[in-house]
Amino acid sequence: MTLDHIIDAQSVLANLKVQNKKQLLQELSQALAKRLAVDYRLVFETLMTREKLGSTGIGQGIAIPHGKMATLNRVHGIFAKLAQPVDFEAVDGQPVDLVFVLLAPDHAGADHLKALARISRLLRDPAAVTKLRGTETAEGLYAILTEPSASANASAA
Repeated sequence: MTLDHIIDAQSVLANLKVQNKKQLLQELSQALAKRLAVDYRLVFETLMTREKLGSTGIGQGIAIPHGKMATLNRVHGIFAKLAQPVDFEAVDGQPVDLVFVLLAPDHAGADHLKALARISRLLRDPAAVTKLRGTETAEGLYAILTEPSASANASAA
């Protein structure tokens, strides 16, 4: 599974303007709910429930909020580059500016974990992160996220 199976070009947001973690998760929940034709509150509650277990801010300005929803039939995602970093209670205390939300069906244990691992590897690659932070358009961000070298590096499990 490559990242282009999880996100499409319309699932990438560039220069998203939010004030805090809650507003960020609300905005991303609304965008993802619209793409999936589900109630945004279900997406938001799923993400908030996971955040209560511990922040999905993995450090170095990156967060990967995720969760499972019974109504989904496959893994879905949305990526956002923020206009200004926000406090996300990340493990290293640094504010977050790159966010990849991942939602999976309840029954997608292995697919969910594989997708999380691929996203995590990509967003821990300093070259990919530098490219993402230097890109201003959704199209450019999508190209970086789904370029063959990113998918190849991310899929080497």
